[in-house]
Amino acid sequence: MLSELVAILAPIVISVLIGFIWGRSGTDYPADFVSRIVMYVGTPCLTISAMSKVEVDASVMGEVMLATAVAMTAMGGLGWLLLRSLKLDIPTYLPPLIFPNNGNMGLPLCLFAFGQLGLALALGSFMVMMIATFTVGLLLVSEGGWGDRFKDMARQPVIHSMIIALAMLVTGTHLPRWIDNTVTLIGGFAIPLMTITLGVSLATLRIGTWRRSFGFSVARIFGGLGLGWLSCWILGVEDVSRSVVLLQSAMPVAVFNYLLALRYDRNPQEIAAMVVISTLLAFVTLPFLLMLIL
Repeated sequence: MLSELVAILAPIVISVLIGFIWGRSGTDYPADFVSRIVMYVGTPCLTISAMSKVEVDASVMGEVMLATAVAMTAMGGLGWLLLRSLKLDIPTYLPPLIFPNNGNMGLPLCLFAFGQLGLALALGSFMVMMIATFTVGLLLVSEGGWGDRFKDMARQPVIHSMIIALAMLVTGTHLPRWIDNTVTLIGGFAIPLMTITLGVSLATLRIGTWRRSFGFSVARIFGGLGLGWLSCWILGVEDVSRSVVLLQSAMPVAVFNYLLALRYDRNPQEIAAMVVISTLLAFVTLPFLLMLIL
């Protein structure tokens, strides 16, 4: 079991550590460019490539997506009640509770733990998170209209690629070999760059507060895990699908929450603290979670 845990976690820890050392060294890292090429090119190709290489029943993918949506909705409702009771600003503090880092951390974890099947199912969970981020997330933090938010979501290549991937899954369509080789090659850089960029972000983000940020980090990880388990139990999700939902639901605060807070001036320093603390907490808790679900 120990060797299996090391095999799953070591690639992620080492690549995050590379990014962290890079960030601490003061060497320039074009994080904006890297994030854009990962989001606009790498992740769409990774999505299509993963779906073309694994046989996943459409109903199984639907179960994962629905369970993820139920867990996130429940977290949103409970988080809203918690913030109202604490008299905290909902647009600032609710997104970090709802949106986990199931891209930078969740995708590689599911890949190394469950192979291509795990990655494909994790991408379904990731799609739910992305759609929610560009609708509910923007609704919470921005002051624009619904039309602008849907235009922003419609422009995201990752959404286009997931529609293509789901269409391939439902129809059983296979890519021509030259397209398959191309998207496999390009998609191959997405996960390494995600984890390295996460390390750079951890090295450069500044922690503003500890106590409240730690409390929100605990709520994000353990609350997400509990609600992920509850949604799987209610919906009857089992086996690898259940494990993927649990892992994706227990991820720390997504770095994207910090970018939203920075863009719309929603206390970015405190959100940065949540990202850092919850990620460190996740590295401590993940071995125990993996021991439970493997």
